[in-house]
Amino acid sequence: MTTNAETAPVPVGPGLSMFDPIFVGIDEFGHPVYITLAYRNLLAGGEPGGGKSGLLNTIAAHAALSVDSRLVLLDGKLVELGQWEDCADAFIGPDITAALDILRRLQLVMNNRYAWLRAHGRRKVTPADGLSVITVLVDEIAYYSATVGTKQEQEEFVALLRDLVARGRAAGIPVVAATQRPSFDIIPTSLRDLFGYRAAFRCTTPNTSNIVLGHGWAEQGYTATDIAPTNQGAAYLIAEGGTPKRIKVAYLTDTQIAGIADYAAWIRRPRPLPTLIPDLTRADFEVAA
Repeated sequence: MTTNAETAPVPVGPGLSMFDPIFVGIDEFGHPVYITLAYRNLLAGGEPGGGKSGLLNTIAAHAALSVDSRLVLLDGKLVELGQWEDCADAFIGPDITAALDILRRLQLVMNNRYAWLRAHGRRKVTPADGLSVITVLVDEIAYYSATVGTKQEQEEFVALLRDLVARGRAAGIPVVAATQRPSFDIIPTSLRDLFGYRAAFRCTTPNTSNIVLGHGWAEQGYTATDIAPTNQGAAYLIAEGGTPKRIKVAYLTDTQIAGIADYAAWIRRPRPLPTLIPDLTRADFEVAA
């Protein structure tokens, strides 16, 4: 515990870290399944109601309770990740202008971190550096890339997101993104292959399952079309260089999410309201310096 909450660091959660393995569910044999997200990104795709939001909320819970994490949330529907708003440095709703602004700021933070790493002869951020892992969660890529805003804004969103996914993980800025429209126009191969983890929830066709997992997996028997519509939370999870694994994603009820989020917000924000939303670029660069 600290005696001066205004100037001293405040412990967050029960000692969790974004560099720790994150529990996401169980496999078909009942064994726990963990992912390590700090140096990887995760893409979740599948039809509505398949369980993608359950996966995002499980990861958000771990991030909110981690001592070294900051959250940036983009949720076009406002309600899927909305309960974590008070735990986040930034919460973006159905506003393409705000979404582009936060991605530009994150890009600058990423560039600052790489400049710092280069100055110290390093290639990636480690827990010993004292830099927070900025976890970016995007619920429904298609909303920002194909629905709202002008074509130019949509293309800029895709370009910024691709850059963040491509370069962010070594700088401690992992991206977790979900879409209920797994198609080549929403998830081009050049973007999909940048995600170290990919989770395919129930899909309507083998082709859409392949768009998430990678070309050819459906033909080898790993297709999310065989997931029953009533089996919410079931998915095929693949890590880069691995084989798809059938899992059942952990599920948090709205009441459980509210309890965790309330606790996380209470321990994260003991300061007056005006100081709760720091400038990501300036604050992060000052820490790195």
